[in-house]
Amino acid sequence: MRLLVTGGAGFIGSHYVRTLLQGGYAGHAAGYADAEVTIYDKLTYAGNLANLEPVATHPGYRFVQGDIIDARLLDEVLPGHDAVLNFAAETHVDRSILGAADFVVTNVLGAQTLFDACLRADVPRVVHISTDEVYGSIAEGSFRETDPLLPNSPYSAAKAGGDLLARAYAVTHGLNVSITRCTNNYGPYHFPEKVIPLFVTNLLDGQPVPLYGDGLNVRDWLHVDDHCRGIQLVLERGEPGEIYNIGGGTELTNRELTERLLTACGRDASFITYVEDRKGHDRRYSIDGAKLAALGYAPRIDFERGLADVVVWYREHRDWWEPLKGRAALPGAPAAMAAPAAAGAR
Repeated sequence: MRLLVTGGAGFIGSHYVRTLLQGGYAGHAAGYADAEVTIYDKLTYAGNLANLEPVATHPGYRFVQGDIIDARLLDEVLPGHDAVLNFAAETHVDRSILGAADFVVTNVLGAQTLFDACLRADVPRVVHISTDEVYGSIAEGSFRETDPLLPNSPYSAAKAGGDLLARAYAVTHGLNVSITRCTNNYGPYHFPEKVIPLFVTNLLDGQPVPLYGDGLNVRDWLHVDDHCRGIQLVLERGEPGEIYNIGGGTELTNRELTERLLTACGRDASFITYVEDRKGHDRRYSIDGAKLAALGYAPRIDFERGLADVVVWYREHRDWWEPLKGRAALPGAPAAMAAPAAAGAR
């Protein structure tokens, strides 16, 4: 089994690669116990080869630095692979508000370029990883895969564009591609521009944490390991052109999340700095995961335990995150904030 993982040096992609090469999917369908993986990553500010160090000497590991809009390089690399998992994306909502162009190029044009290359290379299987943010905000209930897309940020709009292209390539060209849409992820190796790693690293350094608006925006939290297990299940059993929601089952307001992080880091509410709300800030995300549950999926990692483990990981891995804090800063953000608290966590 040969897999190509685009964006494999990022937070979620690298977790998938580490789990795969460390035997985490060996008990799944045939071929994953001795799988070979090509990591294809542009190494933008959020791509980090340190995320892959635990498996970099594995005999099945290969790294290629490349952009998914580079059709010529994709044509060189793709032939012979049995599956492609597309994690490559620009993901930070706040950055998309400051400038949308990179998001459209990578998340829309990049997806189209990759899908075309997969057709030329006759790749048997593709999974396109997306986000629940494409649905927009929902006051009550939960989004199902058949609900309309109503994205409210340049980031989520660009991801929606990639999703629609994936479906179009399945219908028009017969590309065997499935789409996954996850809720907010958390876990180790998470770049410190996103809310949990930003808040944890700030609190460990005795710095304040910036909380948007009234702090009552609601998100569903999903451990990255559970997310990647869901992706693996879709890779093995998903249908062409179909969409699969992957949720964590833990809905919290951002204020509730902040309170848990303060407790875990031994700080109090005096460390909260309320900041002006973000433009177009979605109030609540919630998805119905029944479709994937019917294939046998359920999250395994309890949020309280998972969050405690993450705090310990950041406390013990300063050598990983301290060099990244400067790269996490957005233009004009106060130094103590490093970056605004992102609602998105992909």
